[in-house]
Formats: sequence, C-alpha cells, structure tokens
Amino acid sequence: MATPIGSARDITLRALDILREADVLAAEDTRVLRRLLEIHGVPLAGRPVMSYHDHNGERMRPRLLTVLAEGKSVAYASDAGTPLIADPGYALAKSVSEAGHLVTTAPGPSAALAALSLSGLPTDRFLFAGFLPSSAGARSTALAELGRVPATLVFFETAQRCALSIREMIARLGDRDGALCRELTKRFEEVRRGKLSDLLNGVISDPPRGEIVLVVDRDRSEVGEAGIEVALREALETMSVKDAAKVVSEAVGAPRRDVYQLALRLGRD
Repeated sequence: MATPIGSARDITLRALDILREADVLAAEDTRVLRRLLEIHGVPLAGRPVMSYHDHNGERMRPRLLTVLAEGKSVAYASDAGTPLIADPGYALAKSVSEAGHLVTTAPGPSAALAALSLSGLPTDRFLFAGFLPSSAGARSTALAELGRVPATLVFFETAQRCALSIREMIARLGDRDGALCRELTKRFEEVRRGKLSDLLNGVISDPPRGEIVLVVDRDRSEVGEAGIEVALREALETMSVKDAAKVVSEAVGAPRRDVYQLALRLGRD
C-alpha cells in the first residue's frame, strides 16, 4: 500500500481500510507507520508490526511467508510513496507470488509521478531512473546509456549531490530542459524549471534542502523527416491524424504544422 510522501492527508480511503483490517503490518520504517496510524486514528489493537527493509529482508521474508501460510493477511507499507518504487519491497512481492499467495496493490502517492506532473515536460513517455550510482565511473556510464532513451527522465537525488549530478547531466546529456522538484506535497514544496545550466546555477547560489526529484527532458536534437515519418506511421495505427501529429511533434520537438501536413499525406497512403 502506498503511503503519503509529505502531506498525511494524501492517504487513500482504501489504504486506511487495509491498515484497519490487515492481520499483520509490515513497514520499511515501523516508526513512520505507527505515526501514520496515530494521525488517522487507526487502532493497532495488539496486531504485530514487523520491520522489513534492505538490511533484514533475507531474515524477514520467511517469517512473513509463514504468516501468509497461516491464512493471515499482511499489509506492507513503504517509508513514503509507492512500494517497490526505489524501495526494498521487490524481493518480498516476488517471493510471496512465487509461494502461491495473492499479491495486490493499493496505489496512491508517488514522488516520481508527482514531479513529472509538475515539471512542465512531456509525460507521454518517461523513464524512472531512481538514484544515479555514487561512483563517478558508474554514474557517467549510466548517464551515457540514459541519454539515448527517447523519453523524459526522472531521477531521485539528495540535496548534497544535486549540483554534482546536474553538472554531469549537462556533460553527458547536453543542456536540456529540466525541473528540480523538492519537498513535494510538504510545506516548503518548490519547483524550479529551466535549462539544466540554469538549475545548476540556482543550486549553487541557493542550495536546495529536503527530498529532491530531478526531471530531465528527452533529447530534442534534429530527428529528420525519415525519423518523424516512422514515428507518425506508428502513431497513426492507434490515433487520429490530429492526435498523432500533436504527440509526435511534442516528442521530437518539430513544428506541429509540418508534422500535421506529413501526417495528412501518410493518412492518404
């Protein structure tokens, strides 16, 4: 079940139902979950609250599987946001599924999606890249690979590494449009938009604090008519001429009128 990334009121009604009804509660941080229960007036009523995180997963998974084998239900909550998105729940869900138990989800807040929706950048295709590697060589290699992805890129980052990461993004990806989103849904929520070079200057002059999501535009270098035609033919299989022209022009950064005229010609073929 997803939990709020900032504002406690972002909890869903279904998530509250699950918190009330589950036989066992498991959480990445049990203190955060207990606080959430307290805020929303959900009684623990003697139910066990088990810790499950990166460092104890191997030991805790068999215990949780035993609980499920006894016919009990388990609710797993991330520290904040949607479980399995940059959190340790992946191995748990995989093991539970392989053991033949039902795994389902109660969707809700997600820092990556919240930042994407606020960024002002294309949302039709995106790639969540999580945190970049800490070592310089691995980070450079990762950015080189991501630079070829025809999608908006979404990264998690710490305030301390923000300037370093943006500087390397400029070097590897070019000075693309981007957005720095911090403290989403919290009191000091802030979104900085502009070229990556502008964001870097802002980070240097006014260092951001809190939890940060960086959103970076796709490569807008010249695609050429051949590439646009390939994209249009694919889009026209499921879209009208108008919609296909809109989507493709935004994706490749080409004038919509020119793309629309090409779409009309292809539509008559």
